[in-house]
Amino acid sequence: MASPIHFVPLLLLLLTMGSVPLPSSSRPMEEDSFGFTAMLEHVDSGRNLTKFERVRRGVGRGRHRLQRLRSMVLARDTQVEAPVHAGNGEFLMQLSIGTPLNWYSAIVDTGSDLIWTQCQPCTQCFNQSTPIFDPKKSSTYSELSCSSKLCEALPESNCGKGCEYLYTYGDYSSTQGVLASDTFTFSHSGSDHVAIKGVGFGCGEDNEGDGFKQGAGLVGLGRGPLSLVSQTGVSKFSYCLTSIDGTKSSKLQIGSHVSTGTDRTVLTTPLIKNPAQPSFYYLSLQGISVGNTHLPIKKSTFELQDDGSGGLIIDSGTTITYLEQSAYSMVRKAFISHTKLPVDDSASGTTGLDLCFKLPKGQSKVEIPELVLHFEGADLDLPGENYMIADSDLGIACLAMGSSSGMSILGNIQQQNIMVVHDLVKETLSFVPTQCD
Repeated sequence: MASPIHFVPLLLLLLTMGSVPLPSSSRPMEEDSFGFTAMLEHVDSGRNLTKFERVRRGVGRGRHRLQRLRSMVLARDTQVEAPVHAGNGEFLMQLSIGTPLNWYSAIVDTGSDLIWTQCQPCTQCFNQSTPIFDPKKSSTYSELSCSSKLCEALPESNCGKGCEYLYTYGDYSSTQGVLASDTFTFSHSGSDHVAIKGVGFGCGEDNEGDGFKQGAGLVGLGRGPLSLVSQTGVSKFSYCLTSIDGTKSSKLQIGSHVSTGTDRTVLTTPLIKNPAQPSFYYLSLQGISVGNTHLPIKKSTFELQDDGSGGLIIDSGTTITYLEQSAYSMVRKAFISHTKLPVDDSASGTTGLDLCFKLPKGQSKVEIPELVLHFEGADLDLPGENYMIADSDLGIACLAMGSSSGMSILGNIQQQNIMVVHDLVKETLSFVPTQCD
């Protein structure tokens, strides 16, 4: 079967979110009484970039993220003392820390847990567009004791002047400082926002590396106890990314604000746990179809290995999908076979993508083969614009996928116009086809 793809300009991805207060329990509840929606913005928002410049920048960041993930597996194998984490993401959350309000942009990362920002007095800080947080100026700031549950949850800590932490990322970026708590305020739109008291975060006085310069810190949405979703005690969160060529905002919803509606198709698959990398949201990908062909990919290709390597994670912080090399080779070959267009080997330098096709002049759309991802219990039939990016001016159409080794990643282009619901109690992930704008 073939799926039509239309040539439309590629614009920036924006996300949004909402508001509400911290529950008394930090444990997930079956029925959430708490929830909020908050604003997110793509890291390249506001830049005067062509669509393939944006794609190329995203692919570049994705390759760095892949390197970080590989470093995480390597760190475990070589017993490096400080665990490493994914780090940079593709979206920024607007939030305020402390009282009175002080607004910052922070990277949102589904691949790590710790919430942190740069703090005064800084011994080593990267440049940021907003003033560095000064805890002395916040009336609601307090440092956490070494006996606190959040301090005990840190992968690397020391009891010095307080609960001192070290959080290291896969490209050797790091943040080091004191674990504290303060009121966090999340913006929904204009003056509409919600304040949450007592959020635990890292007050980073020594922050090194190149992975965080888009924001003033990071908000972890991973599965561990330090993350925002764990600290708020919600049972669910979801995000819904608008089309990559759209101009409207997307939504990330937490807790009681998550709703899939009753009239939509819901595809649900189990969330898999990896004891070696407990922050990540792993899925069981069992196969891939291109056109009418179910590819002969070995069942073990996407399985988690005993050493913690392998598997597939779903990640909002990676632009395109990366598949284990042997599987990607089959997908690439199948697209060349099923797509009635000549391959353009010269386009990778312009786009950062491995497989591109030459487009016929004056044609507004072409037929491309269907792509179905077969997860356990859920066959995700992707719309054409979720895996093929076209530009009629440049005369190219490119597959938004690449190869990897050691781990596969379902990227955010493949997730657009799909509500992605993480159920932390049932340990499932649901795909809900949705017009996200």
